[in-house]
Amino acid sequence: MNQVQAQNPPGFTWARHATGPASYELEITRTGGGTTKVVTDRNWYLPPQALALGNYTWRVRPSGSNDWSSPRSFAITSKSNLFEVPDNATLRARITSKPRPRSLPPSFTEYSTWSSARRAELDPYVSRMNNEIKLQINALPALNDARWPIVISAPLTAAMASQQTDIRQRINEASRQLEAAVVMWRMKRDQMFLAEALRRGDQLAALNPAGPTSYANQDQATRQIAVSLIKSVDILAGDLDAARRARWLETVRVRTEEIYGNLAGDNGRLDQYPFDSHGNTSLIFLSLISTLALGDIPEARKWFDFSFRAYANAPSPWGGPEGGYANGTAYAEYAAGYLVALWDPMSQASGVNFYAKPWALGLLDFATQFTPPGSRVHAFGDGSETKPDTRVWHAFGSRMVSPRAAWYVNALGGTEDTLSLLQAPYPLPVKETSAKAPPSNSAYYPSVGWAAFHSDIGSTGRTSLYFKSSPYGSFNHSHGDQNGILLSVAGQPLLVKAGWYDWYGSPYWSDWYHQTRSQNAITFDGGKGQMVTGYREQLQRNGKITGFSAQPSQDYVEGDATASYGGQLTMARRQVWHLRDAGGAMLVRDRLASTVARTYEWNVHTPVIMTVENAQNVKVVAGSQSVCLRSLNTDAAFAKWIGPGAKTNVVEDNGAFYLKNDGKSTAEFLVLLDVGCKRPEVKFGASGSVRTVTVNGQTVSLN
Repeated sequence: MNQVQAQNPPGFTWARHATGPASYELEITRTGGGTTKVVTDRNWYLPPQALALGNYTWRVRPSGSNDWSSPRSFAITSKSNLFEVPDNATLRARITSKPRPRSLPPSFTEYSTWSSARRAELDPYVSRMNNEIKLQINALPALNDARWPIVISAPLTAAMASQQTDIRQRINEASRQLEAAVVMWRMKRDQMFLAEALRRGDQLAALNPAGPTSYANQDQATRQIAVSLIKSVDILAGDLDAARRARWLETVRVRTEEIYGNLAGDNGRLDQYPFDSHGNTSLIFLSLISTLALGDIPEARKWFDFSFRAYANAPSPWGGPEGGYANGTAYAEYAAGYLVALWDPMSQASGVNFYAKPWALGLLDFATQFTPPGSRVHAFGDGSETKPDTRVWHAFGSRMVSPRAAWYVNALGGTEDTLSLLQAPYPLPVKETSAKAPPSNSAYYPSVGWAAFHSDIGSTGRTSLYFKSSPYGSFNHSHGDQNGILLSVAGQPLLVKAGWYDWYGSPYWSDWYHQTRSQNAITFDGGKGQMVTGYREQLQRNGKITGFSAQPSQDYVEGDATASYGGQLTMARRQVWHLRDAGGAMLVRDRLASTVARTYEWNVHTPVIMTVENAQNVKVVAGSQSVCLRSLNTDAAFAKWIGPGAKTNVVEDNGAFYLKNDGKSTAEFLVLLDVGCKRPEVKFGASGSVRTVTVNGQTVSLN
């Protein structure tokens, strides 16, 4: 109640009424002030102008009925960040009044006009782009539909998945070559670039919109073809002959109309059912395509009015306003990569700075916490075993004016992708930030159920522990890893996610990679874990963080994953203490219960071969970093087990502490993660009815 909104004006959303009304009436009332009344045909509303500071209530009903929702309260304060998106008519007028190219910033000028300082800074990237285009002229294959003969159907086979991957990769390569040649032509006016742009654009336009690159067959390909062609039409402007321009625009129209038809179905299906990763990505593609096509394609107005403000209101269903990303940091990075490619031209054309949306800075903070500088792997979910691409977050953070963004960009080092840099505003917005401020050493993202503990996030030698107990459960690209943990020291992973991401929904993915047994989490009776099948059931079989605190002496997080086991367990709770005053050791406590006898397994996965010192002690040494795992309850004994196997040339070791329970009492694991294998003294005690554990002089109460 009265929660301070991160954004001003805030967006309002609600579930559709069961009667399926044609419109809704919304009332927004300021305490001590007047009431604003709005009628909308969508189940969301984004005011076009900021609200005055103060406390508010709001309610909604189907138009003409008396079935009001219960009033909800919120507050707008000086801490609420301004993010205004004008109404559709104002936006369309603003966009169409801008001369082409609409998608490039005013600072983008021909190379001949550059100052000596700008040339000195950017010449290496101009040269790199020039060399890449020249190399790819002969290296990239000419595309045609015959390259992809397999007809895609369900269920997806390995051969189908391979063809889908090839389509995506070949279209991405060709569209990048097209966009790079267009940008370099605009910059250098070298006929070689224009000729290559026309050749690649013609190839993409010639692909059958109903063939293997269709939206129904490969949605990623069709949206990429459409967006690259419309960006090229915009940037080439008067340099594109009329016949070719008409042909390219018709390709954009046909492909985008199919995207629109899919997303607009059921009165805008994502409004009510937002958890569609491909659909949400297609929505932003539709927003940019329509923005650049206004005035050239008649249907663009319909596309724009449907998509632009809907996207601006809710850019991601995978996290709340604090910026978390439930699908994991690999997919957060993937999202940030295409956001830069799409937000840059959309912001320039519309005048709406998407990087100023509070969610955007929150997403960057999330990346900072879970892929801090020096990280060698991602965290949780599909692709979490892969290495982060620092260029992506370097680019994303460089578009912001923020001390935290400036710190992250500087700490990451390097630079961003050459093509995005050459189209970016000059100088980059981040350079307007004189101060650099690291984020906090502990963080909690309630909307996704993630927490991070760092010994010192600003140090390259940091210890980092990540914890997850998510309301998203194992949905989409998330896994059965509720109450799971990951540990790294100085960027070196020590406790890892096992397995590798071959393709979404593969037998390996379904039977191992997606399962609880491949996580540092609890299973029972030979690897049985959280229930990860179904669709909506995956959202219901979830986890939740029930406690979090960050103090100078210790950090604490508690998660309840009981629901994720789908009734197999009656309790599955994990507590983690980061004992800063005890040399950075981590104490992990699990409490488990079932109505029947079980053998519980506290699973451990490492990127090196573990040393089992005895039944209660395991040592993990990777490079110069180490952690020793000590079971503090002597009835839980460790043993290794063999999993399905890691990727070629990758080492993984698997094991677990095993604990038998009669089903009549609560089982408890108590495991110390001794970072650096310092062998601290551990003592047990009691204070009344409360048990205590003291590690190297720091005491924890086991409530």
